[in-house]
Amino acid sequence: MSTFQENVEKYAELAVKVGVNIQKGQTLVVRTPINAAEFVRSVAIKAYEAGAKNVHVEWSDEELTKTKYELAPDEAFHEFPEWVAKGYEEMAENGAAFLSITGSNPDLLKDADPERVSNANKASGKAMQGFRSYIMSDKISWSIVAVPSEGWAKKVFPEDSEEKAVEKLWDAIFAATRINQADPVTAWQEHLSILDDKMNALNDKHYHALHYTAEGTDLVIELPETHLWVSGGSINKDGVAFVANMPTEEVFTSAKKTGVNGTVSSTKPLNYGGTLINNFSLTFKDGKVIDFKAEEGYETLKRLLDTDEGARFIGEVALVPHKSPISDTNILFYNTLFDENASNHLAIGSAYAFCIEGGKDMDKEELEKNGLNTSLTHVDFMIGSADMNIDGVYEDGKREPIFRDGNWAF
Repeated sequence: MSTFQENVEKYAELAVKVGVNIQKGQTLVVRTPINAAEFVRSVAIKAYEAGAKNVHVEWSDEELTKTKYELAPDEAFHEFPEWVAKGYEEMAENGAAFLSITGSNPDLLKDADPERVSNANKASGKAMQGFRSYIMSDKISWSIVAVPSEGWAKKVFPEDSEEKAVEKLWDAIFAATRINQADPVTAWQEHLSILDDKMNALNDKHYHALHYTAEGTDLVIELPETHLWVSGGSINKDGVAFVANMPTEEVFTSAKKTGVNGTVSSTKPLNYGGTLINNFSLTFKDGKVIDFKAEEGYETLKRLLDTDEGARFIGEVALVPHKSPISDTNILFYNTLFDENASNHLAIGSAYAFCIEGGKDMDKEELEKNGLNTSLTHVDFMIGSADMNIDGVYEDGKREPIFRDGNWAF
């Protein structure tokens, strides 16, 4: 077996044993593009060897997606098959684990009508609300990993041939997910322990607010009274540990919906549904985006913010040091799974219910009452840089450094 194939096998094992942490008798649902077929076969083998009852695969194809946006009538983008949404809800209710594989071409829909993209995302968001509630409250085990596509690899390494670009992107993914280490599973357990230390320290502080300053950014984010910081590792309703994002370098919580004020500027492009939004800024008053700018993808950003009322509020606040394994590669991945783990980031849209005390058992109205935002969407965007400072602010106004020059100050 070649070194590359050995790494693919280790990556598949990591996704199964640490990512979703499949349990004996459990169903694994894999959502994947067809270019990842070989990797998915390895995942299936590892899952069955670990005791999975069934591996159910939902395939997608970029070329078919692009064809639909080019040729389908407008009404097609206002619909989402109800039976698909109900199927996901049923599988979640029955305790399935969900593995999503990302790796799409960031420029796939750059020529598509932004209104069509927006309508399709709204239709999907509405139909999948029930399923997403399982994800947003960590009731089930779920994880996201990445497999290179030729389009994505060429975007990251434009000077290389497709074959060389894919090879280099695989190498970058292996490095970012600790596959190159002798025992990736143990390496991940040690890494998660370090993130837990930061999480515990922040929970002990119980800050009232965070104050971000950097070039183009001066932003204050209040935190809910009962907020909880969470690290890369999660626990589902049955007490099973899993890792939602691989890689992950973040410690995160939720913002108080009405407590965000100031301006924040992006530091990396955002790939949203096959369209890039770049060099953008958002201005908040009492939690809501009241103004925004973008050098690239303005119309896409506008439609994203108009998804619903909650799309103009912050759901997630995540801390990631500028010096991290992913950031140190100096690679712009054009993929949020990687870029958000190289940078402090925020997410507009829905907050994670488990980021407040007792949130996992609250309904939408209760979450809103406790200061959390709800929305059809949840989109992360990167704001971190080497010159970013963040202060923790206590209820009495006392301040202390959390980040200095882009990195942890404690």
